[in-house]
Amino acid sequence: MNKTVSFSVGILAGGKSSRMGQNKALMEFNNDTMIGRISKQFKGFGEVLVSASQRGLYEAEGIKVVYDENDSIGPVEGIRQVLMNADTEYVFVCAADMPFVNREIAEYIAEFISSDYDCYVVTDGEKIHPLCAIYSKRVLPVIEELIREKKFRLLELLNRVRTKYISLEHTSFDKKVVRNVNTKDEFLALSLPVVFTVSGFHNSGKTGLIEKLINEFIAEGRTVGVIKHDGHDHIRVAEGTDTARARQAGAVCTAVFSDTGYVFEAQGSAGPKRLIELMKAAEAPPDIIILEGFKNSAYPKIEVVRKEVCPESVADTKSLICIATDCISPDETSCPVYGLDDVRGIFSCLKKYFGI
Repeated sequence: MNKTVSFSVGILAGGKSSRMGQNKALMEFNNDTMIGRISKQFKGFGEVLVSASQRGLYEAEGIKVVYDENDSIGPVEGIRQVLMNADTEYVFVCAADMPFVNREIAEYIAEFISSDYDCYVVTDGEKIHPLCAIYSKRVLPVIEELIREKKFRLLELLNRVRTKYISLEHTSFDKKVVRNVNTKDEFLALSLPVVFTVSGFHNSGKTGLIEKLINEFIAEGRTVGVIKHDGHDHIRVAEGTDTARARQAGAVCTAVFSDTGYVFEAQGSAGPKRLIELMKAAEAPPDIIILEGFKNSAYPKIEVVRKEVCPESVADTKSLICIATDCISPDETSCPVYGLDDVRGIFSCLKKYFGI
């Protein structure tokens, strides 16, 4: 394994995005553009280049942009451009529609670099991913040859150079690291389930706002799950029931189900992360998961600030989606501010933040 080889990063912005109906690279996901999200993954890492088919689209992202010379021949031209313009011998290449690609996978691939191969490509046990790969500049003559022959498939390139295939099957990487997004349904699925908190002091109106937001989500066809922390430890099985008797007998957990629903209860402590995992693992997991409280957590949050309870925001601004308040002016904070009853405004802010 070789951990000393430096490499550049090339992001292929793609072309027409015909199946998506709009430019995938500039679509917003988790409050950032897809291409911006990827470039930030590699910020401070080294040289980052974007391969584009048109001028003027990505310069605002603050990244070096290179442009196609051969139109409509696919990613082989993008790889050609980033290799020709990179300052290093090796370039990690990914696509702008891969929202979960990260520097860890690039560094992992780089560990395999040696003089024996020209290209290092990830496989996930089912597919080969030539757009999650490291290419050497040594493949440039072969790319030029393929273009002259009008053979533009990347598998043709991999077959003509010395290619090392790197399986993710026995690593800790999730397959989503190589997932790309081609349709609007696939894009929406990336954001689900959405997880956020509604925080604030006791009696500030958190529960009422959550109820109204649930109605807004349901009206748009979304399903919602809610997680609440009980600081008074009032979680008790009704005395005398069969489940209570089973608990008293020593059962560590109980479950009751019917044709329309079920309840699972267990002894011990489970934080929000574990409860979110359980909701995600349900037979019909919710699209939206709302946590009530957790004002000191890192989850994205709506903070409810009521004058008669506590007139100041106490949440970390880095995690704030917006503030619902009757006493804070928009001039007092850089965070979006809405009235306590402006449910539509808060709901619109949520949708924009999560890109749903």
